[in-house]
Amino acid sequence: MGTGAGSGRGQLFLRSLLFLLLAGAPASRPAGGQLRYAVPEELEHGAFVANLGEDLGLDVPTLSARRFRIVSRAGAKQHLEVNLENGILFVNERIDREEVCEAGGTCLLHLQLLIESPLELYRVEVEVLDINDHAPTFPWQEYVLEVAESAVLGARFPLESAQDPDMGTNSVHTYRLSPNSFFSLEVQTRSDASKFAELVLERALDREQQRAHRVLLTALDGGVPERSGTAHILVTVLDANDNVPAFDQPSYGVSLPEDAPAGTLVIQLNATDLDEGPNGEIEYSFSGHTPPSIRELFHIEPRSGQVLLKGPLDYERASLHELYVQAKDRGPSAVAVHCRVLVHLLDVNDNAPEVTLTSVSTPVLEDAPPGTVIAVISVLDRDSGDNGRVSCEVSPDVPFKLRSSFRNYYTLVTTQVLDREVVPEYNISITARDMGSPMLLTCSTLTVLVSDVNDNAPRFLQPSYSVYVMENNAPGASICSVSALDPDCQQNAYLSYSIADGHIHGMPVGTYVSINSDSGHMYALRSLDYEQIRSFQIQVQAQDAGFPPLSANVTVHIFVLDQNDNAPVIISPTLRNGSVATELVPRSAGPGYLVGTVSAVDADAGMNSRLSYQLLQATDFTLFSVAPDTGELRTLRSFLEQDATWQRLVVQVRDGGQPALSATMSLLLSVVETMPQTLSDFSEFNLPPEASTSPLTLYLLVSLGSISFTFLLAILILTAIRCRRERISCQGDGCSPPHCHCCPGSRPSPDGLKTSNLSAQPPVGTTAATCPDVPRGGPPGYCYKVCLGPESAQSDFMFLKPCSPPKNNEKDPGKRSRPGQQLHVSKQIKQPNMDWLPPSMQRPALKRYKIKHCGKRGSRWKG
Repeated sequence: MGTGAGSGRGQLFLRSLLFLLLAGAPASRPAGGQLRYAVPEELEHGAFVANLGEDLGLDVPTLSARRFRIVSRAGAKQHLEVNLENGILFVNERIDREEVCEAGGTCLLHLQLLIESPLELYRVEVEVLDINDHAPTFPWQEYVLEVAESAVLGARFPLESAQDPDMGTNSVHTYRLSPNSFFSLEVQTRSDASKFAELVLERALDREQQRAHRVLLTALDGGVPERSGTAHILVTVLDANDNVPAFDQPSYGVSLPEDAPAGTLVIQLNATDLDEGPNGEIEYSFSGHTPPSIRELFHIEPRSGQVLLKGPLDYERASLHELYVQAKDRGPSAVAVHCRVLVHLLDVNDNAPEVTLTSVSTPVLEDAPPGTVIAVISVLDRDSGDNGRVSCEVSPDVPFKLRSSFRNYYTLVTTQVLDREVVPEYNISITARDMGSPMLLTCSTLTVLVSDVNDNAPRFLQPSYSVYVMENNAPGASICSVSALDPDCQQNAYLSYSIADGHIHGMPVGTYVSINSDSGHMYALRSLDYEQIRSFQIQVQAQDAGFPPLSANVTVHIFVLDQNDNAPVIISPTLRNGSVATELVPRSAGPGYLVGTVSAVDADAGMNSRLSYQLLQATDFTLFSVAPDTGELRTLRSFLEQDATWQRLVVQVRDGGQPALSATMSLLLSVVETMPQTLSDFSEFNLPPEASTSPLTLYLLVSLGSISFTFLLAILILTAIRCRRERISCQGDGCSPPHCHCCPGSRPSPDGLKTSNLSAQPPVGTTAATCPDVPRGGPPGYCYKVCLGPESAQSDFMFLKPCSPPKNNEKDPGKRSRPGQQLHVSKQIKQPNMDWLPPSMQRPALKRYKIKHCGKRGSRWKG
């Protein structure tokens, strides 16, 4: 076999020449924008097919970045591939036309080319051209033909046909018979253009002379180079069985649905033989060249001639099956006759549509404009006609729709602006249904994630916050917590808290409170004092970490709650020498006589400033009483002769706080026969001998004297040291006497100028002014004047500003503090609370408690 095959080198040359001729012609481009190329089969890997970059007008350097690729179904062989460097379509895997296209006819490879950014889709058809790569072959190398010796001249004997997988001119073209004197050969053509040979008897046979004849049958194809196959035919001469079976017709046609079950009767064949007995009994079978695929699908009953369905049919694989059946009697020298059965399959809607996600762009930004392409979807139904027509749709409750771009290709686009805070992801149900009956559909779910955009500002849980803080709180203690929410996610939802700039009583708000930027917890930086500040408000800002950042503000109202931290202060009557107050009472006073009123104030508020008075000690408890609410001291009875001339009382003033704070004072009453006309002061009244000889009084006087002496001595020593330092400082810094009140060289004030060692702690966040003579880091010194009036129980104090050097931005030295300049009282001096003052009718009995201005001498407190 294969005697006509050419050399391999000549075949390769002809194949390459054919390919160059085909590739040299420009590719056809139908109206739909589809390119079509032709390529011969059996080309090696890397063989050139077409220049897609040039034919499609693409920018070749951007093919790789735009992910230019061939889209194929999963599991399918990738016969062709694209070189992304030059845009050339080349052979990736050897193409066997007979393997790719089993059904014959025009063999086309359908390619879908996809390129992104922007998304574009191209369709290309590549026709695989047949080459003469197969030689004709016979089912058997040697074939036995039995011919009765009674065969008449011109009798025809069909021979087994040779098979060639090639198509067209490359298939079986003709047959040749080796020279002999008995038989000739005639080549016949079937309706499908296939060729078969018939052996024609040219000379009468005589079995007695020659029992067998050998001839060589050669099958030739029409390819270039020509290929051939041979078979040896042994003609055996038999005794006469002079009638052969005959079919009703040479060819049969039948239609069968592709879903017919196994065992279905395809056709009932009938052949007749005029002979009798075994010579007339007919047996049916497939012809020898019937392919195995037909034998797997169909079965023939040898005696009845019924053709039955054996295996499953598939219209999509082959819509037509051609069966060759032979009939032969059982007599000697039986001659087989043949017929053809064409089985046409009817398509059944047995293939549901296939949905393939070619390209998916997810996640999608929530502010993406309507019409943004999310995915490219391809739909395929392998059925034909209406069974293969497919429609595709998405569920109506999602903001997406399908837009058809090519046949069976759709793009999924948005129909409106998305909102991740409402729906963070979409499960889109894509339904593809065909037009067959019954209708088949396929549902596929595509999950589209929505990417967050910083489009939501933080929102506090409350429109405003009210915080109540007890005064005297510990600095650094947590006072409250604010919280805000941001419906965005990740970085766009990360919040940081801060306090807006502002001032509270002239001080930056940052010196009062601070906030944890992560948790929102607020802390008091200083101990609050209800008597100085009762409430204030701050602005807290919450800002996310998105770009651009968004923020929100909330007002926090902080209310300071009062605490009983101030004891009552007795302001009337005035104590003599700071220890005892004196008063005159006429002996003739009757019960209920108003001796005087004890008046006190409390800097607290509410119940903490509500005062009550009581008598702790008395010479005689039956003689005097104190009104618990007003502090009025009245007699309970008339004086008796045996009553002592000096009555000593101890009055306690207690507030209503928890725990209660109190103050006491000693009151010495002198019972006199007649009241004096005028008294400059109760302190001018001389104590009786018995009072002066009291051991307690003596102890008090000695203690006060010692303390006073020690204090004056310390003042003198400190004054000398400070003046010495000031003299050195004034000489070094150029401090002139008129402008440095603490320098010893300055003119002494007529009221006497003294320097106090008292130190004032400045509020947090401020810088206190200091005198030039105070070392760096030491407490600031304050200067004050002592104004002594003609009365021994009165003293005036004038507070001055601290001596401070001029600031850097004060160019005029005349703007420094001048002697006698009035200083405002510091806000840290607690003012008395006036909520519980005595009634107006009792106020004349109190000694006046007021502040007078002393001109250039400063502020004076008189009592």
